[in-house]
Amino acid sequence: MSSIKDINTPDLIKDIGALHPINHMKDSIMNLLTSFGFEIINGPEIESEEFNFDMLNIKKTHPARQMHDTFYVENKSNLLRTHTSPVQIRGMLEKKPPLAFISGGKVFRKDDDATHLPMFHQVEGIYVDENVSFANLKDLIYKIIYSLFGEDVKLRFRPSYFPLQSHQLK
Repeated sequence: MSSIKDINTPDLIKDIGALHPINHMKDSIMNLLTSFGFEIINGPEIESEEFNFDMLNIKKTHPARQMHDTFYVENKSNLLRTHTSPVQIRGMLEKKPPLAFISGGKVFRKDDDATHLPMFHQVEGIYVDENVSFANLKDLIYKIIYSLFGEDVKLRFRPSYFPLQSHQLK
């Protein structure tokens, strides 16, 4: 192999391309939240039923566990994660409060209509400490939205209450 450069060959341009808009937005959110003191934690995309459903108190009879909603692998013992909440569970098992974690990544759900893709991205966080309230969450949401979209964005919170129906208590 010769180390002599052919002067007739153009240099390789290495700065072609850009981050996909989804990855750009996910990175922006993750960087913003780490600047507020959150730690990034990661977890597997192939998850066990225990972490994806059981440890989140999702009943065995819940529709999300059905084959038509979830991508199961390995004889239904594992699945493609349906949300990033199992990552939070793993983080809480490793550390004790106070804690502030965020995780982001691909999640997978079976949808058979043209308006949904089977894979999408999710960013989620958990903040556990003494004296943390809904006001802290609301303040964090304002900071995130204003940082991403500017302070001219109008926000409105509309609190609601959705009581469980008697058939949901069983």
